[in-house]
Amino acid sequence: MSDLAAFRQETRAWLAENCPPGARGPGEVSNGSTKIRIQDADTRQWLGRMVEKGWTVPTWPKAYGGGGLSKEEYVVLLEEMRAIRARPALSSFGTSMIGPTLLEFGTEEQKLRHLPRIARAEVEWCQGYSEPGAGSDLASLQTRAVLEGDHYVINGSKIWTSGAHNADWMFILVRTDPDAPKHEGISFMLLPMDQAGVTVKPIRLISGQSPFNQVFFDNALAAREDLVGELNKGWTVGKRLLQHERSGMESLMAGSTGNRGFGGLPDVAKAYVGETAGRVADAAMRDAISRYEMDSRALKLTQRRVVEESADGATPGPATSIFKVMSTDLEKIYYDLATALRGSQGYGWEGDAFTPAELDDLRKLMSSRAASIYSGSNEIQRNIIAKRVLGLPD
Repeated sequence: MSDLAAFRQETRAWLAENCPPGARGPGEVSNGSTKIRIQDADTRQWLGRMVEKGWTVPTWPKAYGGGGLSKEEYVVLLEEMRAIRARPALSSFGTSMIGPTLLEFGTEEQKLRHLPRIARAEVEWCQGYSEPGAGSDLASLQTRAVLEGDHYVINGSKIWTSGAHNADWMFILVRTDPDAPKHEGISFMLLPMDQAGVTVKPIRLISGQSPFNQVFFDNALAAREDLVGELNKGWTVGKRLLQHERSGMESLMAGSTGNRGFGGLPDVAKAYVGETAGRVADAAMRDAISRYEMDSRALKLTQRRVVEESADGATPGPATSIFKVMSTDLEKIYYDLATALRGSQGYGWEGDAFTPAELDDLRKLMSSRAASIYSGSNEIQRNIIAKRVLGLPD
């Protein structure tokens, strides 16, 4: 038996024994925030077991709380989790964004201080990038950081900051040399959110939810040792983090178990539209669902191929923009279909006449409209694809 075959056998047995029934299929997933308590007992148990195994971040080195898996072992783990519909135990900005960035650019001290806490689900992060006057043109940011003694003193504001109200730490792009060209003079640093100089104000959206926030900095402090990379060279670090974000690699861990994924739409269709001979009765809806699922499968297979082809399963470069465009377009298509399939039941805003799933999907339909804007709009992503992937002229 090959080493990989033995690993598969061991992984299958471990998952069968350690993944509780309540951690299989859609449900709660920890993001590591100290401000959010996990409600489900099976989810808490699953998280504890995966932390102990190092599989909240399977490919990270064991020294930083990871599982130390090779690229090939990681693919096996994905397959075996998908086979039993196991949810990821942890999904956060820490695991998908700042963690991989620190692995590339962080000092050894930064890695040892921050990465194990991320792996153990003891901290959640938020992203301090966009500003009221610097969205798509992010390099125009004006939030200032001035070194005073052992700390950088930060003044300014960030907007559309996802999860800031529940975050423990922020990774932030700040201007440290106001006289340099706009893509220069920017630095990347880390700061704790729970301090007097940080004020978080939620932004209420059309969905009725407030996942985004505006964050104000009034002499907020970031420790000198939490500068990541070189001073005034943060644009390079910030761009690489966006590639980790856009890659969607962490979504591979979710397999088909997320609230949006394979199997969801056919179930909704059969419940609301009906079925004939085991198929969705309405031919037009059946075709639309088939197109969605084929595109979704093609995206996941492409992401998996990238993992298999990359060096040690590392995040690719500009090609991540392809994943971002496709995944956000598919998100909108999913919720368009999920609500349309329900007819009038799909458009209820409140009241006992509607199920929690009906109400939730309508709100997600509203919030999905932002998916092609945040993390860099799809128009910008298509420009990156044209220039950096296809090599087309300006």
